[in-house]
Amino acid sequence: MSPTSTARHRSTTPRKVALCAAAVLATLLPTACGAAYADSGHSGHGTEVVEVGGADAAEPAAVNAPDDDGDDDAEADAADGDEDAAEGDEEDADEKDADADGERRGNGGNGDNGKDNENKGKDNNGNGNDNNGNNNNGNNNNGGDEDNNGLDVLGRDCSNSDLEPHNGFQEAPRCVDTAFGEVASEEKSPSLLITESPETVKAGEEFTITVSTRNLIRDRFLGAAAGGYYLESSFLNEDGIQRGHFHTACRMLESTSEAPDAEPEPEFFLATQDNEGGEGPDFVEITVSGMPTAGTAQCAVWAGDGSHRIPMMQRADQTPAFDAVRITVE
Repeated sequence: MSPTSTARHRSTTPRKVALCAAAVLATLLPTACGAAYADSGHSGHGTEVVEVGGADAAEPAAVNAPDDDGDDDAEADAADGDEDAAEGDEEDADEKDADADGERRGNGGNGDNGKDNENKGKDNNGNGNDNNGNNNNGNNNNGGDEDNNGLDVLGRDCSNSDLEPHNGFQEAPRCVDTAFGEVASEEKSPSLLITESPETVKAGEEFTITVSTRNLIRDRFLGAAAGGYYLESSFLNEDGIQRGHFHTACRMLESTSEAPDAEPEPEFFLATQDNEGGEGPDFVEITVSGMPTAGTAQCAVWAGDGSHRIPMMQRADQTPAFDAVRITVE
């Protein structure tokens, strides 16, 4: 590594994820996580940019995906219902219940977590997860059958919020009604560490940091620019390991004596979804385009589930999957 660097620890040779300069990032990533860089993982093959529009880059097992013929069946049911209405036929209560069951099956077996297929393309970017539907999950603000463990809970969904529902795009203030989803057991909680980084670099100089992840399968990424931000619940694989990816961002700090303003975009950002990772630790090299001016740069890395949230933990005292370093820019 050409800049002055310090290595925390590394036991294996990392795979290198080639990145672009800030100008190219602005083109490929108009908003955070609009596209992911995916390493092919095969010797002799280069790194490619995978545009993600709400689908997996390398087609891993689908999560919350409708059945192959579920949409057709549901649409056929809807069409039949329209014809019956036109002819003046009336459906009895049992037939309506059967149609409702058919619609739920057509939406990937999510039960009340969605409206009918006519809402696809309208509500929540075609995912059918209408916010009103999500309020039927039994976790409403009034508690329902829940006693909230005797705690004074402000709410458990957005039914009492005055904010507009979050729509999968990076807009706020909004209220997110997507269910938290699955959380890994404590021994399988994701973790992440920067194991190697420079201490000093020159302004405009490209540098590399090494990231190690554990208990994170980097195979799930819904493009935020495509409307996949906070849209999907968290999911584990069949072995209880978190599915998702990780982010890298570097920004210049105006001060090291007070918290920085979080609004400005960082000088560098990348989402890594390379279909690698797993239960054991592995290593990824991230090449960062140069920082623009002299000063102190902060480079941070953090894990994300399929919709970019830091994965949940079983216990409140567990450290989340993130790390950060400061680098002097001369």
